Amino acid sequence: MSSAMKAHPLRRTALTCAATVTVTVLALALKPHSTTATAAPSGSAPSGDSSSGSSGVSSGGSGSSGGSTSGTRTVTGDTVQTRYGPVQVELTLSGSKITAARAVQSPGDDPRSRQINAAAVPTLVQETLSAQSARIDTVSGATFTSEGYISSLQSALDQAHG
Repeated sequence: MSSAMKAHPLRRTALTCAATVTVTVLALALKPHSTTATAAPSGSAPSGDSSSGSSGVSSGGSGSSGGSTSGTRTVTGDTVQTRYGPVQVELTLSGSKITAARAVQSPGDDPRSRQINAAAVPTLVQETLSAQSARIDTVSGATFTSEGYISSLQSALDQAHG
């Protein structure tokens, strides 16, 4: 009976180790892999969808001349490469006031990214319109997209103001 009692702790230890290894392997397998594909501007509303293309370079500012601060103009920020794909912001300004913002590009190569960005991008746009600057909070669960959005937003604001 004494040897049977000793076998159980060893069996339990072996099962615990096997379960730990299995869970670790599964957790690592679920981690999304980064892609190197770039996306072209999709022209869609801030739904977070983007289409594949060969353009990874920002189009710079568009609209009226660079130093102008009067009238309505549109500027496009730099394309920022994030872990999950490119992010690019386009702003419409009237004078120095941001009247509209949209994500021209956002990560959307996989269904999970599309789902996250469908909720995150409208929140980022609303915060941009409220703050009238790039000093906005990141969206929980969409940190990489938020940081890319804020960088592209700052780039667009820099182009608009100077």
